Amino acid sequence: MSPFARRRLARAKGYGWPGFLGDCSGGAIAALIALPYGLAMASLMGLPPVLGVFTSILTAPVIAALGRNPVLIGGTASATVPFIALAVRGQGLGGAAKVSIVASVIMMGFCVIRLGRHITRVPHAVVTGFSCGIGAMMLISQLDTILGVDSTATRSAGSTLMQLAAVAERIGSTRLAPLLLGMVVMVAATLAARWSSRAPAPLIGVALAIVLANLMGFHEREIGALRAGLPPFVGFSWSPQDVLTVLPSGFALAFVSSVNILITSRVVEHFRGRHQRMKTSDADAELGAYGIANLCAGMFGAPLSVGIPARSLAVVRCGGTTRVANLLHAVFLAAILWVGSGVVGHVPLPALAGVTAWMGLCLLDWSTWRRLPKMSRADAAAFLVTALSVLAVNAVLAVALGCSIYALRGAYVRWVKPAGRVPDLQID
Repeated sequence: MSPFARRRLARAKGYGWPGFLGDCSGGAIAALIALPYGLAMASLMGLPPVLGVFTSILTAPVIAALGRNPVLIGGTASATVPFIALAVRGQGLGGAAKVSIVASVIMMGFCVIRLGRHITRVPHAVVTGFSCGIGAMMLISQLDTILGVDSTATRSAGSTLMQLAAVAERIGSTRLAPLLLGMVVMVAATLAARWSSRAPAPLIGVALAIVLANLMGFHEREIGALRAGLPPFVGFSWSPQDVLTVLPSGFALAFVSSVNILITSRVVEHFRGRHQRMKTSDADAELGAYGIANLCAGMFGAPLSVGIPARSLAVVRCGGTTRVANLLHAVFLAAILWVGSGVVGHVPLPALAGVTAWMGLCLLDWSTWRRLPKMSRADAAAFLVTALSVLAVNAVLAVALGCSIYALRGAYVRWVKPAGRVPDLQID
């Protein structure tokens, strides 16, 4: 029996009702977060919105079975939008399927050539900066919905900082009802988390927001009706021109997704209290698992699945500890689509925005900010550059910029500093 299988067996023997309830509550709130986000991301790509939800349903069983991080929850992410949207504009749904399938095969190739282990060498300061930047991005992205000023201008901004500026311009139009619903979720989730680390804090907040909306007669936008039914296989054909169009996009999509998956995995492990680096073999296997899972989703035209910080952190905050939470998050999503779409469809969007904003606040990692004056100059600079770059450009480029700080420091120590050193005086 392999060491990995022995670890799984040992964990299974100690698994009981408390662990199962934590996985259930974590899976439920992760599914609630996945619904509006998945629908929105698929719409931005030009795909049928429900495919953004089916990404999680189709990939979660494979990721739960083969993935190494048990609470890394995958789904449709904004980082993949430009690549798939370009394929949809060029070749429709078949183009999206082709670029996703190519990217999935390349990700499996990354696993075979053991590329994942190199991404795990990203310094800890860059990882925490990435975490804080993603947290701030999640918070800012929901401000327009919580304040009731969301519009095409606030949603089409080129970067998170531009979106914040667009929201600031409309701050005078803030409405009370969505603000109350969002704040109720955030305050209730904070108090529930302080009361018990295993309490389903976000779920409690959403329930209280629904009660408040009914008592006060608020009529805010809701998730809405969801169309059930498994999407059909996508038909497409390959052409010689795909070598120049699909292959480059597929490679770029695979690289962006791989960086996102492994960095998000490290962030999740950090918030689980495990500060050791991921094992090199685990990093490679994680990419292989996501490659196989996305290959299954790509056949239906569903967009690529990558690690989602909000859903993963929701599982951790609700007491989820095993891969059962990942599987249950897909089960709850499927149940919502086929059975409970009428009930969940009435959940106010400001309440779900409050959940995402609260998750963003949790990801800000306040302990790192308190330690910032005591950090070395390189660590502090890498942390700040990464966090700000996530908001100004994108997550993958932010990681590259953060790592470049250490490359510059290494070059300075090796080439510049020795040249300026005063030679020792020799006494005859």
